[in-house]
This record gives sequence, structure tokens and C-alpha cells, in this order.
Amino acid sequence: MMENVALWQGLTICGIGLWIVVASCLNVTQKLRSLFQPWVAQYVVSSTRLIIKIQNYQHGFLDGLFSALSCVVSVPFYTAFLPLLFWSGHTKLARQMTLLMAFCDYIGNCIKDVISAPRPSCPPVRRITATKDEEDNALEYGLPSSHTLNTVCLSGYLLHYVLSYAQIQDVSLQFVGFSIACVLVSLIGLGRIYLGMHSLIDIIGGLFIGLVILCFWLTVNEYIDSFIVSGQNVTTFWAALSFLFLFAYPTPELPTPSFEYHAAFDGVAFGIVAGIQQTFHQFHHEAVPRVFTPQITVLTFLGRVLVGIPTILTVKFCSKALARRILPVVSKSLGIPIKSTCYIPMLNGSVTVKNQQPGYIKKLFFFTLQDSFDVDTGIRFLQYAGLAWSVVDLVPSLFSYLSL
Repeated sequence: MMENVALWQGLTICGIGLWIVVASCLNVTQKLRSLFQPWVAQYVVSSTRLIIKIQNYQHGFLDGLFSALSCVVSVPFYTAFLPLLFWSGHTKLARQMTLLMAFCDYIGNCIKDVISAPRPSCPPVRRITATKDEEDNALEYGLPSSHTLNTVCLSGYLLHYVLSYAQIQDVSLQFVGFSIACVLVSLIGLGRIYLGMHSLIDIIGGLFIGLVILCFWLTVNEYIDSFIVSGQNVTTFWAALSFLFLFAYPTPELPTPSFEYHAAFDGVAFGIVAGIQQTFHQFHHEAVPRVFTPQITVLTFLGRVLVGIPTILTVKFCSKALARRILPVVSKSLGIPIKSTCYIPMLNGSVTVKNQQPGYIKKLFFFTLQDSFDVDTGIRFLQYAGLAWSVVDLVPSLFSYLSL
């Protein structure tokens, strides 16, 4: 059995590594972009009139409503909400939604950067960016709409979990739940058009891709969960997988924040998996008490929040500081030229190793065709991995110590 597990894990890692090499050598991203980008861009331009017609119903209430809805289903909201879900005792739901979010983020942003399709032109379209997060989203490419894709997947999985967990057989209640999910997805899609962030084809693309991902996830989620909580070589395998996913990402036509989001969620997924695998029988099994029970009252849960949030933010800060100090030293010792775009100003636009024979580690990355590596990617990965690990390991240990 042990040999079979090691075999399929090795084959998976080798297969992804081979795909990276082949895709780079055959220039797969550029070929796909040349095939799809003109077609998508044409639809974006042709839908400008529809967007303007929708925006003719401009009203302060609609501006606020759709901006608020966009914040509620944004990545920062889920990042803040998921730790609370872990600490409420619904750990299976929390880990599944976290991994699903990371998977959606990777697939959606890969497609965005492969196609590199434009957003609606502003002007003539009016674009409303009420938050810094929305301003950053506007810098990404358009197809598919991440808000639509994520809403389809996460609301669909949440509905599936609630119906299964509560064993709801009443067809009318199932219909109500399905209707609420559909209304939410429709409002998000309409809101993205109204705010000038997406064209109709972006919304349709997000809806279709989201449904495909949701169907796939509902098929494999139990196998993934079983592997995480009771599998062999889980942390080692996931670390290798996370490392390869940082390279198995397409290069966009122009730089966008999409890869930064992917690196962050890649780190989150690794931190969650590593922490869950180590502490499942202590804090994350199905028999743990849940909120609104005598073991975890509302006041107890509020105490958890007051302890947990400052702790994970402190761990995130410390992880970032340690990574900023350690990664440049490690890279230099391995002979890897590095640069930094924001985290280490002294490395901005420069490399730390020059006129040296490339080390063996660098030779492994010949397929990336880069003169130097952005150390910010590693720093971002480690700080979010540290944050996620603290959510499922360090903070629950504090709860146990404090009797929360």
C-alpha cells in the first residue's frame, strides 16, 4: 500500500513537472492566447452598448448595493470569514471551502492570464471601484469574472454541505436553498456589469467555468479530504505540489496582480493542509464541539475571535519578516539570482548573484527562461502559509490552553 501511494504521488509530481517543461518549450500560452484573445476581445467591444444601457439606470442605492455585494464575495472577505468557520467547529466545511477557494483562484486566474482579454473600456463605460481591493481587481484581465466563478462554486458547495449535513429531504426547502443561490449569483453577475468591471461574456464564462469546477469538486472532495486527514506523505507531497504550482502558471501579456493572489492562496492551501494533517485528531475531527452548543456559547466564540484574529495577524507579520531575511540568504547560497519588486527595496530591479556559475538548483529551472527570480513570490507564499497554519494549529492550541 505504501509503495502504491508513493508511486501515484511521484507520478503526479513528475507529470506536472513534465507539463511545465513541455508547455514552456511549445509556447502553449502564446498559442492559446492568439486563438482566443481576438474572439473574446471582439465580444467585449460589442457588449459596450449593453453595459452603457444597464448603467443608464444609475442610482446611488444601486451603486452601494452592488459595491457591497462585490465586497461580500471578494477574496478578502473569504480570507477573513474562513478562519471564523474553523473556530466555530465546522472544520470539514472550512477546509473544503478553503481548498475550493484556492482551486478556483488558480483556475480562474490562469484562464485570465492565458487569454489576457481586456475589461470594458473606461470611458465610455463608467467603472466604480469603491475599495482598494476593487482597484486591484480592475488591473486584472477580464475573462472569466472571478466574483461570478467564486460565488457559483462556494455558494453551490455550501448549499450541498448544508443539505447533506442537516439531511434535508424536503424538496421545498431544497428549492428555496437553490433559489437563494441562483439569486445571489445573478445579482453578483449583474452587479459586475453595472459597476463596469466586466462584460457579458466574462460573466457567462465565470458561470460556466464555475459550474464545471463545482461539479468536479463535488465528485472528488471526499477523496481529497480523506487524503488530507489520514493520508501518507501528505505534507511532503503538498509542499512539492505547491512549489510546482508556482511555476505551472502562465505568463500574462502584461503583468497583473493575478499571480500574487495565486501565490497567496497557494500558501494558504499548504498551511491549512500541513496544520490539519498534524492536528486532525486534536482539533478538527467531526466530534469537536460547534458554536451555539453548551461547549461553545456565543460569548466563548467571541473570546475565540478576540484571541485568534490578533494571533494570526502577528504570525503573518512574523512569517513575512523571517522570509524577507532568510530567502535572500538561501538563494545566494544556492547560486540563484533574485530580485524583489516590493518587499526588499535594496533588491528592486537587481540581482544578488552576478558573474557566478549557476548552481544546480538554478539549472533545474532552465525552462522558466528567467535571468532572476522574484523573491517576493516566496515571501508571499511563506507569510500566507504561516497565517493559515496558525489558524488550524497554533490558535486552536491557544483555545485549548485558555479553555475557550
